[in-house]
Amino acid sequence: MHERGNEIQHVYFPLSGGHSVLAIMEDGAAVEVGTIGNEGMSTIDVLTGSKYATETTICQIPGDSLRMPAARFSEAIEVHKELRRICFRFLQAYLSHVSQSVACNRLHSTEERYARWILISHDRVQGNQFQLSQEFMADMLGVHRPSVSLIAKRFQQAGLLDYKRGVVTVLDRAGLEATVCECYGAVRKQFERVLGKALG
Repeated sequence: MHERGNEIQHVYFPLSGGHSVLAIMEDGAAVEVGTIGNEGMSTIDVLTGSKYATETTICQIPGDSLRMPAARFSEAIEVHKELRRICFRFLQAYLSHVSQSVACNRLHSTEERYARWILISHDRVQGNQFQLSQEFMADMLGVHRPSVSLIAKRFQQAGLLDYKRGVVTVLDRAGLEATVCECYGAVRKQFERVLGKALG
């Protein structure tokens, strides 16, 4: 959807599914730095007046989105104060999400981060199933694929989720919330406070 350094053509508003913001290294390695769903928009760069993408954004979980030309969006937020206010409140919540993710990646276990990522994704899809490959998940968490496979197996054995042929099914939401680190709750509360509505 957006590639780092390239001009932004459209602003996307996810209705379902999720978009992933990636930091990509020179060797091609990538790690997720942000997730955007039906609470927000891709990309925030346009809000700051930039015409170029700071990071790469991809569609992480298939779903529907609305889009509008970036130039038209920039004009709209200048004219419509309420739109500008809502977008900047989303920006505030998104930056909180990014900073919390940095702390989480440094301080918490892969299992806790895996649960956080599943819950974040679950908040942004319609229903309890979504497509997600283990290879992609490993990239998002910055770990090797075998680590993700072992964690997914433990979560399945605990009855928290099911994973078959690239499709995740959340079976026990409360159990996942009991497994996750504090970062998930902190970010969720921030989004709900700033945006004035519950995620999911």
